[in-house]
Amino acid sequence: MKWKTFRIKTITDAEDIIISALYDIGLEGAQVEDNIPLTALEKEQMFVDILPEGPEDDGIAYLSFFVEEKEGGSLEIQGEKTDTDTLLARIREELEGLREFCDIGEGSVTLGETEDLDWINNWKQYFHQFYIDDILVIPSWEKREKADEGKYVLHIDPGTAFGTGMHETTQLCVRQLRKYVTAGAEVLDVGTGSGILSILSLMFGAGHAFGTDLDPCALEAVAQNCRANDIEPERFDMLIGNIITDRDVQDQAGYGRYDIVAANILAEVLIPLTPVITGQLKPGGVYITSGIIEHREEDVVSAVRAAGLEILEVNRQGEWVSVTARKG
Repeated sequence: MKWKTFRIKTITDAEDIIISALYDIGLEGAQVEDNIPLTALEKEQMFVDILPEGPEDDGIAYLSFFVEEKEGGSLEIQGEKTDTDTLLARIREELEGLREFCDIGEGSVTLGETEDLDWINNWKQYFHQFYIDDILVIPSWEKREKADEGKYVLHIDPGTAFGTGMHETTQLCVRQLRKYVTAGAEVLDVGTGSGILSILSLMFGAGHAFGTDLDPCALEAVAQNCRANDIEPERFDMLIGNIITDRDVQDQAGYGRYDIVAANILAEVLIPLTPVITGQLKPGGVYITSGIIEHREEDVVSAVRAAGLEILEVNRQGEWVSVTARKG
């Protein structure tokens, strides 16, 4: 399988805004290369020997997006066929639009091509076991010598699905689930990815989790991670489909069923999702959202209130925001 790569030279301050903007046109993931040094807290939380200091942070960043190349050289974005030149023009158009109101640095785009083996496993050298508060997250390819008494242990291998637990948005969600999950709770996880939020909810005492995702890769990732964490198959159901627009997915998820709905997705998805998801929540059910870049906080809060939900908490970590609300 071959992948076209679109590599953007930018600055570190513009990483999140470019990733968010290109997500809107169907580029759903980015490989980020920069020289931002680890913070003291990150070094404290990582269970690895820190390598010698790397190059000095020069403020430059490279964002690489991967698009599968179909037979005949065509590309597919959001279910629609396109070609390299058209997509390249669209990316440049988005970058020029951003340049009008923020500094994106050089903003140049270079094309490349890669095979699965070039990238699908290489990132693992950067993912090592770490803590989210008292939860030890261990990738499948690492071993620990001794159990940490009194701590949760999550074994995780994202595969090609989203989610290692290292991102601020995931950690914000995890802390809220820890706070609001009750014994036997029903949990709906929208945008399940590797299954981290659902699996941890079950560890925290939930009785059952139902996950939805657009990416078929999530099916195998969830199954593998459930096995790694001794989660019985009947406790976690998984469905591929768009719960916002697909009535069949909504019907299979069920209405008025969930004590908790968690959605760690960008604001652009949370806003149309929120009025739909209220139908899945029980009265008194809690809606936990994350993935909200700070400048979109008010947009999501407004959507949550417009759906008739009561805001319980707004929490922040870095540039990211989590909004937690309750159905009356």
